[in-house]
Amino acid sequence: MSIRFNHTLVHASDKEMSANFLAGILGLPAASRFGSFLVVELENGVSLDFLDAGDTPITSQHYAFLIDESDFDAVINRIRDGGLDHWADPRKRRPGEINTNDGGRGVYFEDPDGHLLEVLTRPYGSGTLNPQG
Repeated sequence: MSIRFNHTLVHASDKEMSANFLAGILGLPAASRFGSFLVVELENGVSLDFLDAGDTPITSQHYAFLIDESDFDAVINRIRDGGLDHWADPRKRRPGEINTNDGGRGVYFEDPDGHLLEVLTRPYGSGTLNPQG
């Protein structure tokens, strides 16, 4: 059996703004149109398909991206250069910090609709957990 995650929908108040935000922060190519969606493709074949929510309230979701160390440097610089709030933890108790969980680095930040985005360089459980992370 071969089961792989393919895509997820991301509800947005402005799909173009949100898709461009994600692609820009992560250093990905611009989103492409597919029907009523704006699609941000990741290198592993998974996509985030942005859709205008219209009158439907947007519920904050969490999206995590595993990246390498050099990409982390570029992403955190774009976050800081953009003046975005960021945290070392998902509960936002460590503002302006990054974490070093599992011997890697990670940071949380929000997209324009309040979805909590995370970039991390080591998968959870892959190394020594930093109890403060």
